[in-house]
Amino acid sequence: MTRPRKRGSSVAVIDIGSNSVRLVVYEGLARSLIPIFNEKTLCGLGREVQSTGLLAPDAVDKALTSLKRFRALCRVMQVGRVFAIATAACRDASNGPDFIAKAERICAVKIEILSGPREARLSALGVISGIHHPDGIVGDLGGGSLELIDVRRNSVRSGVTLPLGGLALQDLAHKSLKRADRIVREELDEVPQLKAGSGRTFYAVGGTWRALARIHIIQSGYPLQVMHGYSISAAEALDFSRRLRRLAAADMLADIEIVADARRPLLTYAALVLEHIIRVAKPKTIVFSTFGVREGLLHEKLTETERNKDGLICAAEELNQLLSRSAKHARELIAWTDRLARVVKLRETEEDRRLRHTACLLSDIGWRVHPDHRGEQTLSLVVNGNFGAITHTERAFVGLSVFYRYAGLSEENQPPATMQELLTPAQLDRARLLGAAFRVAHLISAARPGVLPATHFRSQGRKLMLVFEHRLGDIVADRVGSRFRQLARLVNRAGSIVRR
Repeated sequence: MTRPRKRGSSVAVIDIGSNSVRLVVYEGLARSLIPIFNEKTLCGLGREVQSTGLLAPDAVDKALTSLKRFRALCRVMQVGRVFAIATAACRDASNGPDFIAKAERICAVKIEILSGPREARLSALGVISGIHHPDGIVGDLGGGSLELIDVRRNSVRSGVTLPLGGLALQDLAHKSLKRADRIVREELDEVPQLKAGSGRTFYAVGGTWRALARIHIIQSGYPLQVMHGYSISAAEALDFSRRLRRLAAADMLADIEIVADARRPLLTYAALVLEHIIRVAKPKTIVFSTFGVREGLLHEKLTETERNKDGLICAAEELNQLLSRSAKHARELIAWTDRLARVVKLRETEEDRRLRHTACLLSDIGWRVHPDHRGEQTLSLVVNGNFGAITHTERAFVGLSVFYRYAGLSEENQPPATMQELLTPAQLDRARLLGAAFRVAHLISAARPGVLPATHFRSQGRKLMLVFEHRLGDIVADRVGSRFRQLARLVNRAGSIVRR
């Protein structure tokens, strides 16, 4: 049974950017943010700011109309708290204060006009909230500016803002890619934040870079359509950026239908900026993040205790609470597999344990699905889940662990080959092992709490035993023994059931 959302517990962020104006409503202010509504309008507020110093009148009218709708939606949805921010176009335009005054009257909230360093910091906090232990340079490319900032785990260093957003660069260069190339080169060559990026990760934040990632995902035939956490090597990203520039020169970008018409002309400028960032910073990997300024703003408002929680575990606990038959049973399953790992001396890193615990929390979320489709449907739910702090490889591992729990380990019930290819053979073996353990645990307990704590593991030579307390003796059956022996074989043991 799902828990009803408390009235007034939701929070919203109105983000007035240089290219888009967006409303995102989240279920609540929490470590794992759950968006329940997300809408944007591509207004282009910043398209003429560099040349005229003004927000374009038609863009202002479009933005104010959108803000009226957003405020009405917040009333209809009974949003508890609304936060509003504005970025480069509004802080740089001479008529920005007049626009903000009108916008505040419509939204009925104070709008924070972010300074460049403040915007960079919030972008970094957004990446921290959505990437587990990030280490690299965050680059937030908006319509009006590019923010660059160094982040290491939870530590944020000073940031810089540059007038290299897609609309600003197009305006400065008078729509000449040759001029734009020179401007980007001059702006980026001596940026100290980029000099610290060698061999690390570059986290690409912003709608136009996400559009580049979407094109790359489709063209490469990649099995996941999830944008957040999509990762490619810097060399591959550099080659892709250059190919996009060649397409632009041949006037072929108009054929890319998966990108909004208003954003399509900016793809080339985004590719150009990314190309020069790779050249100067020399990162190892490019990771695309859908978590940015908005998520950073809300992450900042959490208590320190909440900020320090693991975002993936929080998301898994939420899904466990909402979708499992017993949330307590999933937590008992964590302790049960902890005992199994100790007895069989399973070699695990801290990250391995984190993913095992996540899989335990998600091991029963597909029980309402028809039995014939529980494996594939739960796999899809996990790998496409709208949560962060997990890589695509980790999504595949957790998803396949739960798939095997439902579908079994037989050859005729295998997951898609494209999903298996995201894992190494060792990772795939571990997912099968975890799925086999879930099959034993859920068969014993029927997903009810209080049962697993009454079973224990014992190891004797090459034999692995599952010991049942006397009160559970009637639960033991041939099927339990068969599944446990299958589990034992995966750790090169002979399995047996013991009644105490």
